[in-house]
Amino acid sequence: MRKIILDKIIRIVKAKKILEKELDVKFTFQGRELTIVGNAEKEYSAEKVVEALNFGFTMEAALMIKEEELIFEILNIKDYTKRNDLERIRGRIIGTGGKTKKTLINLTECFIEIKENKVGIIGHPENMENATQAIVSLIKGAKQANVYAYLEHHRIATVVDLGLKEDNPEETKEDEEEQEEYKSIKKSPKKKKRRTNLEDKPGREAKEDYIGYPDEE
Repeated sequence: MRKIILDKIIRIVKAKKILEKELDVKFTFQGRELTIVGNAEKEYSAEKVVEALNFGFTMEAALMIKEEELIFEILNIKDYTKRNDLERIRGRIIGTGGKTKKTLINLTECFIEIKENKVGIIGHPENMENATQAIVSLIKGAKQANVYAYLEHHRIATVVDLGLKEDNPEETKEDEEEQEEYKSIKKSPKKKKRRTNLEDKPGREAKEDYIGYPDEE
């Protein structure tokens, strides 16, 4: 038996029958508390799926935790920075019109959602390290273009097709300029010597990278 306190209890209540069938467990509710009953393995899997739904992930993404044996992790932005302008940091991860988040999803092949000052990630174990590194680097001040180059260089062959890739995406002028910067970094021999954690200086946040929030060039 597992108990969870939920923020979005109504969403879980409405999906009760579907979730019980898909996860092969039984749900009971008391206020904002959900009790999950089943065998130990199914209870654990159901708990992760429900936590992902409560965080804000789609039903499709959350159920993949069970179906594709994906991992669900939450990063607290406050754990990686002492800055107080958390709204700007969230903006760096999301980007103008969600562009940065979309690019991170495509390059890491992970589902990514942001809730308050936390970032949720669902993905295959082989892809989680890159996704986590990218998010933490953006929090600490790395430029988006540098993060994209890092992810491209460390990209892992597709293990499970999560349907996250987009065919022939329409790019704005801003998108194209950012991609050009990313390409120039990728081609530059000097950039290959950058620290793999993407920080310009050990122990310090790259303050100059914060210019141009929420989406930098």
